[in-house]
Amino acid sequence: MAMNTVDIFERLRNGEIILANDPEAYRMREESFVTKKLLVQMNNTPDPDEIRNLLSEVTGSEIDQSVVVFTPLHINYGKHTRIGKNVFINFDCVFLDLGGITIEDNVFIAPKVSLLSEGHPTSIEDRHSLIPKAIHIKKNAWIGAGATILPGVTVGENAVVAAGAVVSKDVADNTIVGGIPAKLIKDINS
Repeated sequence: MAMNTVDIFERLRNGEIILANDPEAYRMREESFVTKKLLVQMNNTPDPDEIRNLLSEVTGSEIDQSVVVFTPLHINYGKHTRIGKNVFINFDCVFLDLGGITIEDNVFIAPKVSLLSEGHPTSIEDRHSLIPKAIHIKKNAWIGAGATILPGVTVGENAVVAAGAVVSKDVADNTIVGGIPAKLIKDINS
């Protein structure tokens, strides 16, 4: 059997299932501890500029001056998270980003929101494998307090996810969804 020579993080970003016995799987845990060290610093400073600078280091990309993050923020990797301009992230959010998280401009993320871009198979034999699927939050979306966005979901432009919702399917532009599992409540324009 040929050995996969593509970096595990690239494979994750491409949506490849990572088996429990993957020879590079240990790297996910190692990188999480590097990220955790930066998050300890970020989550213990009151300075918004220092928060943005440390978040830039966590994500490996520049965080715009217009972005506001109320810490704590918990991220397991960071390098697969992209944050646009004029984004507000409230207290105590969790981003599992090995599968990729994109947050476009003008997005509101309320307290205790979870963006979970990775999951596991339900079969007992394969449960320790990791299934990555990117999350995309489009412009002007508002994710309500305590909402959970599951792997592979796109939240449309101007959409609202009600507080406490669990979103397992894409949310159309200009709609409001809520509930467990989240369902259409109404069109914003009606």
